[in-house]
Amino acid sequence: KARTLFEKNAAPILHLSGLDVTVVKIDYEGQAKKLLELMESTDLIIIAGGDGTVQEVLQELSVANSNLLSSCMQATFSKIPIGFIPLGKTSTLSHTLYPESMNQVQHIINATLAILKGETVPLDVLQIKGEKEQPVFAMTGLRWGSYRDAAVKVSKYWYLGPLKTKAAHFFSTFKQWPQKHEAALMYLGPTERPPEEPEEKRGRPPFHVRLYRRLALYWSSPSKEIPQEETQDNWEELKISTIELSIATQNRQLDLTRTEDFMNICIEADTVGKGQFVSRGSQKMSDPQTCPEGSQCIQASKCILQLPEGTGGSFGIDNEEYEAMPVEVKLLPRKLRFFCDPRRREQMLHVAAQ
Repeated sequence: KARTLFEKNAAPILHLSGLDVTVVKIDYEGQAKKLLELMESTDLIIIAGGDGTVQEVLQELSVANSNLLSSCMQATFSKIPIGFIPLGKTSTLSHTLYPESMNQVQHIINATLAILKGETVPLDVLQIKGEKEQPVFAMTGLRWGSYRDAAVKVSKYWYLGPLKTKAAHFFSTFKQWPQKHEAALMYLGPTERPPEEPEEKRGRPPFHVRLYRRLALYWSSPSKEIPQEETQDNWEELKISTIELSIATQNRQLDLTRTEDFMNICIEADTVGKGQFVSRGSQKMSDPQTCPEGSQCIQASKCILQLPEGTGGSFGIDNEEYEAMPVEVKLLPRKLRFFCDPRRREQMLHVAAQ
């Protein structure tokens, strides 16, 4: 269905614009080398899909960059502008980048035209590293708790129509109540934002750079980052008991003029009544980043979430499910530039000015 939507509504506009378009269908894991081979003469990347597609493409490119390229080359790749055409069931970034549209086809066309206009905005990325060697990257954030668990079961009650959301949350209250998720959290505060570098127009890389990239695919070994130890005195630590914890970027409510870089950590109270849980669950389906009154809100540039031994359940990372485990979450501020509708960019600047 997504491929049909792309070929009927977006592809003709891209081809008519004069762009030389190469389409790569993401239908299996481990395509990092294939994507990287195409990157040597690439001026922009367009991701057509939903949240899962965005995450997979960023994951593949990040793996390729970190394993096969020098830090200088990685910096070059991070400057390649990215376009997003929303085709999936959940396309969170489209709410930031494009105005709301009456129907999906119009939304796809508006997104494609916005890419061709060339306006971009810098977006943050979260690097989430657990016990496994390779980190996961997120544009929206991480959720852990009862609201997330209920949300993934909503489709199970499809036969109840508009009542399916309330039903999923109502039946979740039959479990042990109150529902508590306990953990230890360590975090560092916001960091001061450095002046933004002016955008540079990218030309085709020199021959020796392209040759190096080719050779790197075959002969270079994975590069190891030199750990940078933070002063222990800067870490804040607290024990938490919550019905839901969320760690989110500011990409959903983008402020282009802010002077500090941070992610938002929301620790919701674990004293929620069953009726309140059901009603609030419906609100969080439309805006998962809602931080209800009575929650503890923390601004951090980096955090470590320690879970008690034997903790089960799952994280939701950009609407994709991962096993819950101890993780380190690090903010990569303004890591990627995404194409944005000029009208949305003006709105962001206008709101910031007020």
